Amino acid sequence: MSKAPTKKRSLVFFLVPHFTMLPFAAAIETLRIANRMLGYSAYVWRLASADGEKVYSSSGIGIEVTSSLADERRNLGGENRPNMVLVCSGIYVEEFHNKSVNAYLRETYNRGVAVGSLCTGAHVLAQAGLLNGKRCAIHWENLPGFSEAFPQAEVYADLYEVDSNIYTCAGGTSSLDMMLNLIGQDFGENLVNRVCEQALTDRVRSPHDRQRLPLRARLGVQNSKVLSIIELMESNLAEPLSLIEIADDAGLSRRQIERLFRQEMGRSPARYYLEIRLDRARHLLVQSSMPVVEVAVACGFVSASHFSKCYRELYNRSPQQERAERKLTTSTNRTGVVI
Repeated sequence: MSKAPTKKRSLVFFLVPHFTMLPFAAAIETLRIANRMLGYSAYVWRLASADGEKVYSSSGIGIEVTSSLADERRNLGGENRPNMVLVCSGIYVEEFHNKSVNAYLRETYNRGVAVGSLCTGAHVLAQAGLLNGKRCAIHWENLPGFSEAFPQAEVYADLYEVDSNIYTCAGGTSSLDMMLNLIGQDFGENLVNRVCEQALTDRVRSPHDRQRLPLRARLGVQNSKVLSIIELMESNLAEPLSLIEIADDAGLSRRQIERLFRQEMGRSPARYYLEIRLDRARHLLVQSSMPVVEVAVACGFVSASHFSKCYRELYNRSPQQERAERKLTTSTNRTGVVI
């Protein structure tokens, strides 16, 4: 009688309150399809939370778990030790502070178990000190606040990153790509292609593919000069370039740039530059706990008063009101009202 196939990997999905369902489901479904194609359970998983209780996603759907943090700490020393632990989080991740979770993640990593994250879970790994000097990925919306809060982490707007034994992905459908990478390591390209066919995805994306649509598609702009100038602006938000510096880099005159922006963007280059800096500021206010004055500096404003004036003119509320509204929304969501 032939022996039953050996299980390849055991995974723990650690759920943080308000985790995002899409990357969580995409990761598990990719592994389930791989098992189906193989004809046996090469991948097994269990769900865990800090207290072993049901966890509600950002969509208000509650997921039952099978183990607690205490259970998983015990499992590290026994036959139920996993091969990988993935932290699943989503909105409000910066509000999650649990020293016991941080200690568990460090112990897990130090015992040679792969550690990773889905969506904004890199924030939890960074809190645990596991991303210092490591390449990692996080959702583009959280990237500005993350890079300010954890400057020692090498964060990129990639779909996913694998650095030694740490796996991070940006969320959305990128967890499918990261799981396909894992399956490819274990079983090769043939199985990856079969899983893609079942999942109705036409290709395996590179880890360095864009998270967001290219500027051309996102803005509906075709002029290559304007696009290159906008990319230059987006790369220099903390220390804004002067129009003269932008003109020199683009090989155009100031007047030509002014005319192009009026035609393509319906506003002056200075106004557009200000708006993208304020957009980043809004993400920092909503997605981080940075003081308002630090947000102002990070977005290239010389004073908090000038920042507040510009912010109010664009959004009809002050940065302080934006922060207060965000706290109210967080509090409301915690009471069980889904937004």
